Amino acid sequence: MSHTAQRRLTDYRLVAFDMDSTLINIECIDEVADAVGRKAEVAAITEAAMRGEITDYKESLRQRLALLKGIPVSALHAVYTERLRLNPGVPEFVAACRAAGLKTLLVSGGFTFFSSRVQARLQLDFARANVLEVADGKLTGKLVPQPWGDIVDGIEKRRTLLNLVDLMGISPTQTIAVGDGANDLPMMRAAGLAIAFHAKPAVRAEAHLEINEGGMDRLLAML
Repeated sequence: MSHTAQRRLTDYRLVAFDMDSTLINIECIDEVADAVGRKAEVAAITEAAMRGEITDYKESLRQRLALLKGIPVSALHAVYTERLRLNPGVPEFVAACRAAGLKTLLVSGGFTFFSSRVQARLQLDFARANVLEVADGKLTGKLVPQPWGDIVDGIEKRRTLLNLVDLMGISPTQTIAVGDGANDLPMMRAAGLAIAFHAKPAVRAEAHLEINEGGMDRLLAML
């Protein structure tokens, strides 16, 4: 961890957050899989992907999505209302970022069903995530292609961050990236300040700052 005595929130213009296990307390895909009794199977793939043991994130997501085929959309609503919570300190840290003049980005390898709701709750400026394909009220096990591609992986997270940097006319050094999994590393490497939040070992090893206990608002004492 590098020396951060000089770092202040106001030195930055944009903060990018991962969603699952970073802004929120769950991996949404694992909880959705629970609806068909496949949580253990899906969670094992998620864990391996987040630890960096599966190098092809897109393939790992396609494998997990295929296991969700036939799940009713009502199961997604149940996960959102019954299981999804903002992680401790997240509202406080996001509010502090906004007060310091930073734009906020949620960029997730998860799903817009959840990210759009989290974006609204936290009043985040921008969001990008994957769009679940639904037919007759049930998941098809596939995603809806978007103009930028079909799956938000680590490369797409980095590209989204750098696109916003270009649009805002700022430097990548004026950005903060907060994440926990291996697919967050490309955007964390591109950012001026990389923050690991309750992260996997591979992510903690590369971060400038890490929060391993307590809430995200602990960052306010460091910045």
